[in-house]
Amino acid sequence: MKKKSILYSDLSKKQLGNLKELYIQKKVDSMSHQELKQYVQEVISHQINDTIGKEEEIEAWREMSDFFGEQFEIIILEIQKKYLEDKNILETEIDSQKKRIELLERNNLDQEKKDMWDD
Repeated sequence: MKKKSILYSDLSKKQLGNLKELYIQKKVDSMSHQELKQYVQEVISHQINDTIGKEEEIEAWREMSDFFGEQFEIIILEIQKKYLEDKNILETEIDSQKKRIELLERNNLDQEKKDMWDD
């Protein structure tokens, strides 16, 4: 006869809590320094990048602000400046692309006019 497997529902809340704490401690103790760094990076990345809604975004903002401290505003201004320059480059590329499209459209209209007179 097969032995019955123990399920989490067989444990009291206190027993399950104790098992979870033991697992967490043993799991962390068994991880190498590199594994710990990688795991923490994944957790922080998920916590900061995968925010949903205004409340989580505010929480992530506070965490970043606390971490960077007095440098936070300087970092933000540098990022804004960087992306402002990127925006200017993008706008120049878009203007150039618009001009090419307009020229193509004019050429097509000119071609249509020529064809119309050829008939």
